[in-house]
Amino acid sequence: MESVIEWIHEKNPELEGGIAHDEDLIEARLIDSMDFLEFIDLLESISGEIIDLQTSTIDDFRTLDRIRERFLSASGTAPA
Repeated sequence: MESVIEWIHEKNPELEGGIAHDEDLIEARLIDSMDFLEFIDLLESISGEIIDLQTSTIDDFRTLDRIRERFLSASGTAPA
């Protein structure tokens, strides 16, 4: 999860402090449409799994908690 948080901070240099695990990353514009595919690539790299956008929803990317649950669980890709 540290890599995800670092990536968010790199994309948002004005962001100070931590990111709450339940903060809506999309509403807060911490992940925008221009960087979304790069973010998915990062998650795939970390998890070692391909993210199927046909079975994922935008809500799967809204919070750090949901990202961890959906894509970075200990057993690999978690079920939807």
